Amino acid sequence: MNEQERRFTRGLVEVRAAGDSRTIGGYAAKFNTLSRNLGGFVERIDPGFFAKSEGDGWPRVMARYNHDNNMLLGTSRSGTLRLVTDGTGLDYAVDCPAARADVYELVQRGDVAESSFAFRTLADDWSMTEDGFPVRTLLAGQLVDVAPVNDPAYLDTSTGLRSLAERAGAELDEVRAAAEAGDLKTFLVPQRTHIDLAPEGGQGDTHPPLALRQRRAELLQRRTF
Repeated sequence: MNEQERRFTRGLVEVRAAGDSRTIGGYAAKFNTLSRNLGGFVERIDPGFFAKSEGDGWPRVMARYNHDNNMLLGTSRSGTLRLVTDGTGLDYAVDCPAARADVYELVQRGDVAESSFAFRTLADDWSMTEDGFPVRTLLAGQLVDVAPVNDPAYLDTSTGLRSLAERAGAELDEVRAAAEAGDLKTFLVPQRTHIDLAPEGGQGDTHPPLALRQRRAELLQRRTF
């Protein structure tokens, strides 16, 4: 999975005192917090999700207003964007250039109150909440950018649904249809399977291959947290 995804974090983007610089910041992502319904499933971010990017020194990560290339605020490479993870999530602080004084003012006035981050998923997992709702856990990823945003756009969850389809050995269209019907849990809840060990007429194998049975067990395994 290397397609870019975006998620939004509700919470105040704030002005931060840093000398004479126009510094704003906030949490772009929060760990172990269930998202809103993303279309048949919810997500949580594992605390180790950004470990690779952080270990690599946050390479080529940018801060862009509304994820717009024409509204660059700062970069990790230049040091104008600073990123750190803590027990809450991914925190960022960016020194806005003079040309982006309007963004700084919008944050200062409270007109911009949400943050977002763009990423590529390297590893994820699927399970069920205690209430029996499908949940995707983002385990490892590559951070692309962080962004103060004023108008969160539609969340494209096609990458997540593709991940579930691959996990379940199902067709993507089938998973999409189940998501629209609010029935994704059928790909996660164990179902009873009858295996005929003695086919009538004595024809064919007496049991399915061991590898097939193991694969079925893996696909039907239910995990909760």
